[in-house]
Amino acid sequence: MAHDIVFFLAADDETAAATRPRGPGEAFESVTCRFIEPDSAIAEWDMYFQEPSAEAPPVEQLLGWAWPDWVTAPLNDGVEVFALPQRLTRALAHASSAELEELAGRWTKRLRSEDGDDMTDDDLLAVLQGVARLAASAVNAGGGLYSWSF
Repeated sequence: MAHDIVFFLAADDETAAATRPRGPGEAFESVTCRFIEPDSAIAEWDMYFQEPSAEAPPVEQLLGWAWPDWVTAPLNDGVEVFALPQRLTRALAHASSAELEELAGRWTKRLRSEDGDDMTDDDLLAVLQGVARLAASAVNAGGGLYSWSF
């Protein structure tokens, strides 16, 4: 489980990869959260918009889903930078409040069943709403949506 996660906007993969050593910092528009697995979250969000359902998918189905691409391969330090899929970025950018609420409920339920008391204290709906705002900016201005985690 990643301790610190930052979803952020960057002009391209090369710019996003350059954040690897210290994270995106204040130079990038971002949303932060803690104690989630960003790759499984990204896969679950993508699955939701491709196959909407209020129920969390079975673990086997989630594990079989297309996971996000690394912008920088992970090393022994645990730092990862992922690119969110373009179709997910577009889906988040155009998501309704009701869709974000349903997805947040489903995501919260899955994390609670897996992590119990160790689940993140972050407001997952607020995280999704923030990432959706970033996605809208990415769609409107160009560039991409990324995740940096440690």
